[in-house]
Amino acid sequence: MKPSLFLHIAAIVAFLYFAGHTAGAPWTPIKGPGEMAALEALKARRFAAQGSTRTYWDFYVGFGVAISGFLLVQAVALWQLASLAKRDAFRVRPIVASFIVAYVFNAIVAWKYFFPVPAVFAAVITICLGLAFFYLRNGKSADRAEPSGLGAND
Repeated sequence: MKPSLFLHIAAIVAFLYFAGHTAGAPWTPIKGPGEMAALEALKARRFAAQGSTRTYWDFYVGFGVAISGFLLVQAVALWQLASLAKRDAFRVRPIVASFIVAYVFNAIVAWKYFFPVPAVFAAVITICLGLAFFYLRNGKSADRAEPSGLGAND
């Protein structure tokens, strides 16, 4: 199997993760007066934070936008890694390993603190990255395997 294929799939799923997260802004379903009261409480109290006046709502929205930005950059980086994997598997493998750690952590946090959809996205990306990592083993890319003279299927 080609590791670049798994990296491309991971990039596409990461882009869908970005799109879903961004489309969910402001990231809070309002189904009744209880939810509205909680949101209003987040917006009501202003406090000083490192020289600026903010609310918890400001932090909530700011972190949500920042996460969307990071998800988009990750999707782009994974797409670029897929291209690099075709040429230099040895150097791509540690970067893929770093992404695996990040997405495992993301899946755990999403499962524990949010809901299943982002956890499933993170898990699918982790699986794709794990498969890419496996096929990038020994510093050789299956995309550009060197002929060893042992036959076409070695």
